[in-house]
Amino acid sequence: MIAASYRSPKTIVRRSGTHGRGLFARKAIRKGEIVSIRGGHILPAGPLKGRRKPPGYWGYPIADGFVLGPLTRRETESVMMFLNHSCAPNVGILGQIVFVAMRSIRAGEELTIDYAMFGGDPKPMRCHCEAPACRGLVTANDWRRKDLQRKYRGYFSSYLLRSS
Repeated sequence: MIAASYRSPKTIVRRSGTHGRGLFARKAIRKGEIVSIRGGHILPAGPLKGRRKPPGYWGYPIADGFVLGPLTRRETESVMMFLNHSCAPNVGILGQIVFVAMRSIRAGEELTIDYAMFGGDPKPMRCHCEAPACRGLVTANDWRRKDLQRKYRGYFSSYLLRSS
């Protein structure tokens, strides 16, 4: 069986003006509705012993030393959730791997998340989301910012909250 993430049938993956491809609402989505659930293999967070990382590999942190990730190129595509970053997101995390609408989302709207909600990539990323309060640079430690903790209360990965 191939590892995969769940994406709501109310969503569709298509080209994004933000970055590459993104997840969009095909139909209206209510606040609190599940839009995606992260899937993958439970893997060590470090190098994959004896294996090459497939192109596009990205491990989603779930515990100290462990990530959810793909093992093959095909799984890389099926595990991706296509939630691009935004400093004004409409999706947050419920628990650890369940992604929900933080507000009502109109059909046609891109579904986005602030990477601060799960820690993001250890390598800082330039942000071009064009939100009025765009941070310009997204780092793995942004989740520690008091302003973001207030703004996204209840929508951070439970793994991050336990490690604080």
